[in-house]
Amino acid sequence: MSEPADAVPGVIEIRDLHKSFGLHEVLRGIDFHVGAGEVVCVIGPSGSGKSTLLRCVNLLEEPSSGTVRVAGAEITDPEVDIDAVRRRIGMVFQSFNLFPHLTALGNVTIAQRKVLRRDRGAADRTAREVLERVGLGDKFGSYPAQLSGGQQQRVAIARALAMGPEVMLFDEPTSALDPELVGDVLGVMRELAEEGMTMLVVTHEMSFAREVADRVVFMDGGVVVEEGPPERVIADPRHERTRAFLSRVLDPAAARVGEAGPPSP
Repeated sequence: MSEPADAVPGVIEIRDLHKSFGLHEVLRGIDFHVGAGEVVCVIGPSGSGKSTLLRCVNLLEEPSSGTVRVAGAEITDPEVDIDAVRRRIGMVFQSFNLFPHLTALGNVTIAQRKVLRRDRGAADRTAREVLERVGLGDKFGSYPAQLSGGQQQRVAIARALAMGPEVMLFDEPTSALDPELVGDVLGVMRELAEEGMTMLVVTHEMSFAREVADRVVFMDGGVVVEEGPPERVIADPRHERTRAFLSRVLDPAAARVGEAGPPSP
């Protein structure tokens, strides 16, 4: 049983959300919200429904039932203009999804020109500003193959920011990166949080969740098991399932020893 969600309206409001793939119910009645300027990190084991939840928020996956509202628009309404709503949502995926034949500048300008109908000059100015913002002011002319994984992910973040979103969704944005490249991406996300960007982040980076999140949501088996401030959910979880998950994530070596049993005499 999840703790009751705050009744204060949010930028993202999710009520009784269900999602099934065939006979497999992945989300089983999700209720929570993300307030304006809030950073909410969703954690949990693989297969718990975290990424499916995120994809339902911008209708990349269509919910089986329930309601999702983003910035006042109910995206689960069959009459909604989903393209208009998606312009207000930035999304960053695990994989970078950059066009390999376009430079960093080209990757950041193309959606502005095709979707927002900005002229080339305005799109170029915005792209340069956001690439500078994510620390890539010297990579305007670089192609994805010439960039590290962390740099490519920062281009992806810049591409989302260039659209002027009201909320940013991150689906494990560091999971495909080598460990030494993770810090640069998390640093950009920290800066966005400090600037007041509303963010819903699926992550396995517990240090980021602990330091940056306003709230942490722990999911397992398609439900919200526990949610609250990170100093409680991560440091002092109330539910045994949360404690078991965190013990494995925060101290995997000890978890493996425990599974193996005590050493032989």
